[in-house]
Amino acid sequence: MLTNMTYMRKEIDEAPEAAARLLEGSASEIAAAGRALREKDPAFLITIARGSSDHAATFIKYAVELTAGRPVASLGPSLASIYGANLQLAGGAAIAISQSGKSPDIVAMADAATKAGAVTIALTNTLPSPIATASTYAVNLNAGPELAVAATKSFVNSIVAGLAVLSEWTGDESLKAAVRGLPEHFEKAVKLDWSELAHELGDAESLYMLGRGPALAIASEAALKFKETSNMHAEAYSSAEVLHGPVALVERRFPVVTFAARDAAEASVVEIVDGLAAKGALAFATSDKVKEARRLPFIATGHPITDALALILPFYGFVEAWSRSKGFDPDAPVALKKVTETL
Repeated sequence: MLTNMTYMRKEIDEAPEAAARLLEGSASEIAAAGRALREKDPAFLITIARGSSDHAATFIKYAVELTAGRPVASLGPSLASIYGANLQLAGGAAIAISQSGKSPDIVAMADAATKAGAVTIALTNTLPSPIATASTYAVNLNAGPELAVAATKSFVNSIVAGLAVLSEWTGDESLKAAVRGLPEHFEKAVKLDWSELAHELGDAESLYMLGRGPALAIASEAALKFKETSNMHAEAYSSAEVLHGPVALVERRFPVVTFAARDAAEASVVEIVDGLAAKGALAFATSDKVKEARRLPFIATGHPITDALALILPFYGFVEAWSRSKGFDPDAPVALKKVTETL
């Protein structure tokens, strides 16, 4: 077990400051990207990303579809880097997300989207970088150096940046206000204690992470972090999709962690997790509405989209401590490195 505070823990704690730094330091870049989307009025959007950045893209996808009413699709970067596909993207826009800004396949897809006529927006923690050069606009995530292999504050800032651009594009004042309030909400969220979950997991070897809408992206990120930091098998599912097959594995004391936001899906999500708890699952959820499942502490942000984002921070704190308790070093997971470059 590590005796000193890990880089991962420090970076989790820095998330509120990093978000504030982004909103202030990249305000002009966010405004320019939002203005470009207003002028373009895209019929559709595509996202280009991998790993945690792809989970951020999924979150942004739901936010765009719910707020701007435009369909969003995730494109496999190999379409450009391996297959050389000629995609018709002139009527759309693209959001490419890369912390390092230099993974060859992500850069190739962003470049192809730009050349195909899409307005491309890079969200990156590294400027200058190849992804910024390949895109029409670039927004500096301003997360600061991230030394732990597992992304935390850069993941959060990718979504904050995407939501800020979306609010500028649509002129949605409610979303603008919610985004401005995120650093304050994050300050509270990083202090929440999920140790009850750690106590109950015991020697579990596998678990499900559930969510719906934007919270599904949070569940996906949470599952990845279990794998990265603790060598523990975790799978993310829509709380509806889990009933279509995966529920067969949910036996007594099988762990299920459900990320529920204060949004239109909360009631249905709670109904499903309560049903799993009634069947004997070790079920937890971030909702006050649960009756059978156990409640995990959360911060309500007052907006259905930003509410989901605030759920990841107490989880990050939990999984960092869980990793150390199992004898792992969350800063340096086995067989992983900080920057993964794929073709």
